[in-house]
Amino acid sequence: MATVHPTAIVDSGAELAADVSVGAYSVIGAGVVMGAGCRVGPHAVILGPTRMGAGNEVWQFASIGDIPQDKKFGGEVTLLEIGDRNRFRECCTVNRGTLAGGGKTRIGSDNLFMAYTHVAHDCVVGNHCVLANYAGLAGHVELDDWVILGGYAGIHQFCKVGIHAFLANNSVATRDVPPYVMVAGSPGEPKGVNAEGLKRRGFTTEQITNIKGAYRVLYRSGLKLTEATAELARLAAAQPELRAFVDFLPRVTRSLVR
Repeated sequence: MATVHPTAIVDSGAELAADVSVGAYSVIGAGVVMGAGCRVGPHAVILGPTRMGAGNEVWQFASIGDIPQDKKFGGEVTLLEIGDRNRFRECCTVNRGTLAGGGKTRIGSDNLFMAYTHVAHDCVVGNHCVLANYAGLAGHVELDDWVILGGYAGIHQFCKVGIHAFLANNSVATRDVPPYVMVAGSPGEPKGVNAEGLKRRGFTTEQITNIKGAYRVLYRSGLKLTEATAELARLAAAQPELRAFVDFLPRVTRSLVR
């Protein structure tokens, strides 16, 4: 049986793995499914329908799986889907999806959501992302793997952020952010390649040099986007780390940060 503090409230319609622990005064609602090894601290609220994998941690005063903050929402049944080993720190908020956005908010695995971060309805968050304190995602935002958002960073609804991108503290992304790119300012502007982050993740000096060259093709060459995309596709044949650019650019819907 799950370990539930006597002051906690767990709805009979919730499904908790045998080794889940629930802290004092927390509330687990109907339709919540929690996998093995999950830990819920005191004074947290998790509402359903929410499906949560194994090894997740929900800290005090977090609100996970409540209804979307969308005036068009009319009580429809929508979902929050969470992978494994995520950490939701103090006062973090994550909302379920809306029917207009496909009915689901999705979070991958091994992400860290620091205190007071917010993930709005219909967002898609990949794996190994870090949202520092007070960072926020508006509705329908997509974060690919290994994205880092500095404190107070914000992303406009429907924006996409590519793999290994970095948004500085207090920056605001109102357009799509390509892979590997650092963004700063409000509105956000590209400031180069996230070279330090790439080093930490095992990219070689040659690979980072190639990515910097791709950045110059995209932002400094004067080529039109279609031309730059074609040139990056040509380079990616011999430099596979550039494939991330080639795969991301056709997904762009809000234009690129510039």
